[in-house]
Amino acid sequence: MITLYGEGRGFRVAWLLEELGIPYRLRQVDLLDGIENDHEFLAVNPAGFIPAIVDGETIMVESIAIMEYLLARYGEGSLVPATDDPAFAAYLQFLHMGEAGLAGPVNAIVATIILAPESEQTNWTTGWALDIFKSRLGLVSRQLAQAPYIAGERFTAADISVTYALQFAERTIGFAFGTVELDYIARTTARAAYRRAMDNCPATKAWVAGLAGTK
Repeated sequence: MITLYGEGRGFRVAWLLEELGIPYRLRQVDLLDGIENDHEFLAVNPAGFIPAIVDGETIMVESIAIMEYLLARYGEGSLVPATDDPAFAAYLQFLHMGEAGLAGPVNAIVATIILAPESEQTNWTTGWALDIFKSRLGLVSRQLAQAPYIAGERFTAADISVTYALQFAERTIGFAFGTVELDYIARTTARAAYRRAMDNCPATKAWVAGLAGTK
């Protein structure tokens, strides 16, 4: 059975595993409290970041790389357009943009809010990161104005990547999306696999419920 270490971006992996019907075990990792003493996890990923998976003798880190590995090994063509499908290029682009252009810049802002002294929380870097996020979001919005899903007419793994990034921005920095993005999030998160993944990720589920209660 695959072991998934950590929630956070590990939610992408849990969601994909649920979509593919692959059994897995979630092993919690607390990055902010005693990670240096979590010898089991550090043996898997000595760099000390999540997510990571162990699949037999295989260890993978980085959420998008893990997704590509799982799709290649277990996906059997599901959730990925064929390479000769016109949707393949958009799929590949937005699969990676979900982290590199969307969640990554937001993470810089979140880390500053959590870790930086209050006097340093508003700085050039966070402004730059927000501008990067907004510019990439423009590409997402343009794509969604043409089709219900990020690569076209059907749900793919790229939707997991992008949906996570949009919700991450919504939950952490209070980013307000327009109707196109909100309708898209509603479509993707209505999937049964999303709900099962949420049920299997208690910290994420509690976090989302707590934020909903403050609105």
